Amino acid sequence: MLPAAILAAQTSKPLHWDLVAPGVWRCQIGAADRTSLTKTAEAKPKTDRLKAMPSSEIPFELQATRGWASSSYASIQLPLTPAEKVFGLGMQMSGANRRGQIFHLQVDHYEAGHDRLHVPTPLYISDRGYAVLFNTIRPVNVYVGVGNRLDDPKTPKFRDRNTDPNWDAQPDSSAVEASVQASGMEVLVFAGPTPMDALCRYNLYSGGGAMPPLWALGFWHRMKSLSTADEVKEEVRGFEQRKIPLDVIGLEPGWQSRSYPGTMEWSPERFPDPKAFVAGLKKQGVRVNLWENPYVAPGSNLFQALTPRFGSHTVWLGAAPDIADPKAAEIIRKFHHDNHVALGVSGYKIDEVDGFDVWLWPDHAQFPSGLDGLPMRQIYGMLWQRELDRMYHQENRRTFGFVRGSNGGASRFPFALYSDTYDHHQYLTALTTSPLAGVLWCAEIRSANSSEEWVRRMQSAVLSPIAQLNAWDSGKKPWSYPDVLETVREAMELRQTLVPYLYTAFAQYSMKGIPPIRPMCLVDGGLETDQYMLGDNLLVAPVASGEKTRKVRLPSGDWYDYKTGKHVGSHETVVVAPKLDEIPMYVRGGSAIPTYKPKLHVADFALQETYRLRCYGQGPWHGTIYDDDRETFFFEKGAYILAKVTVAGSEATAEKIEGNWPVLPGRMSVEKM
Repeated sequence: MLPAAILAAQTSKPLHWDLVAPGVWRCQIGAADRTSLTKTAEAKPKTDRLKAMPSSEIPFELQATRGWASSSYASIQLPLTPAEKVFGLGMQMSGANRRGQIFHLQVDHYEAGHDRLHVPTPLYISDRGYAVLFNTIRPVNVYVGVGNRLDDPKTPKFRDRNTDPNWDAQPDSSAVEASVQASGMEVLVFAGPTPMDALCRYNLYSGGGAMPPLWALGFWHRMKSLSTADEVKEEVRGFEQRKIPLDVIGLEPGWQSRSYPGTMEWSPERFPDPKAFVAGLKKQGVRVNLWENPYVAPGSNLFQALTPRFGSHTVWLGAAPDIADPKAAEIIRKFHHDNHVALGVSGYKIDEVDGFDVWLWPDHAQFPSGLDGLPMRQIYGMLWQRELDRMYHQENRRTFGFVRGSNGGASRFPFALYSDTYDHHQYLTALTTSPLAGVLWCAEIRSANSSEEWVRRMQSAVLSPIAQLNAWDSGKKPWSYPDVLETVREAMELRQTLVPYLYTAFAQYSMKGIPPIRPMCLVDGGLETDQYMLGDNLLVAPVASGEKTRKVRLPSGDWYDYKTGKHVGSHETVVVAPKLDEIPMYVRGGSAIPTYKPKLHVADFALQETYRLRCYGQGPWHGTIYDDDRETFFFEKGAYILAKVTVAGSEATAEKIEGNWPVLPGRMSVEKM
């Protein structure tokens, strides 16, 4: 029994929790910080959508939580049951269950062996059907069933290491403990009732998931860094001549007059007439996306406009704009609008907002807005996403792009994450863990060591939120491996055909918080990170180079091969041996998958394009189709249609579920697989 004085020093009273939205509880431990992740993201909870979710209680007593605050630290303790699994805690590159691990969640460049991350979202999701967000802009330390408190009545039995073979160096604890180096911390708890419901509630509280324009769901190709306007046009002709789909061209650092640090001004030598260049590509059905790292070259126009609104330290001798300052943010938006967006630029790739202290600013750096370097690094990528998203909203034009670092509350931002890590299995794990951090991930292609690897990477990319070949360094093209060109083209055309299905999946993300990529741990509790659900009815199990066979775990129900329609199993694990031109992708029986006949550009798909409904298993078959004007934000005011599609015999009918779009889906043909 501990002395009373020790117990008094180590325990606290239960925390006070307030219901702040349907199914969302909040507590404040200690002093309130100047801002939070959700405030930084300017999250606007979709209250009506939250109200429509199933009612649920937290599966533990909120009064069982404990919190502490001092001048140096704020911490919280939340209960865990013995068999409870925990998912999330950032976009991780390995594993699914976080039980028994320690995390130091800090924005930083990924390196094997530690967990400084591109997206260290301090959110965890329990298999018992709830989620917890440590809503702070400071790095968070999280101990998941690790570390036994002296006053814990559930401490495991003491064992003698010398004599007891069951001695454990890391005894399981009955709690999650989290702390920040600050005098206070806000914590949010999201109800289920299922783990997927808990994630959806978090996404909806953050404003819903990103809704891209339709063109963003096509194929993206990033040019070699110093490409000129003429070289870009020639590359686009190469796609056309080979009848390879293309929807977005990404320009890397060389589009600027100077880069690392950048001017964010067009190079007059490489792009003498940017307005005509962007307009010409758009007429061909191709959009332009610009790479930037957000550090401003001295002497540039933007540098002059922003002075003195910079942080105390430079990055590659470039000034770091204090984008948390409203005036600096306004200057940045106006510059980007006048020099890029007004010319027709479709979006951005924001690089290097995740780096090590040795090449980003140090922790002790200062910004005029009052933020120190460490918390600013936690939210810098979010702030750039927020301001660019705001700029496009003001234009009533949807955008989609890339960002190198993000954090909690960012679900609504139209950006996907990427990194310099290149292991194929890490790409797949990031793809399946990114939804647990409330973000999207791009499993891009960069290069390959063989034709087989080129194909396998392409097949993974086309079934990701954004399908992209990033040739900024390699200069590779889809036809760089001529012996597999037909297989590559087939994969890219598969992507084009799935555009209406993907658009519907993104609409679910926006309206209901259900991510388009659905990890198995949220689907049915599986721990696989190399397979996932794409939308409601497609199960994807990518294959890496050198793998001749792989296991696929099929959830409950009947499953059919997407390409052939052959029945592959039901609620079991199967071993498949796909040929190089085959992707292990399976369809839930009774599904009607809306597809289009492939075209070279998504812009070529008409608003009343004929839907080809691919039907699997026994009828009748069901599916959903979403559509809107595909470009603007009018869908936020109800200008959309979400319809239920039913196929009976050879006849297809559509029935409106919601939305004020004036017409139901257009012509529909039926293909029984």
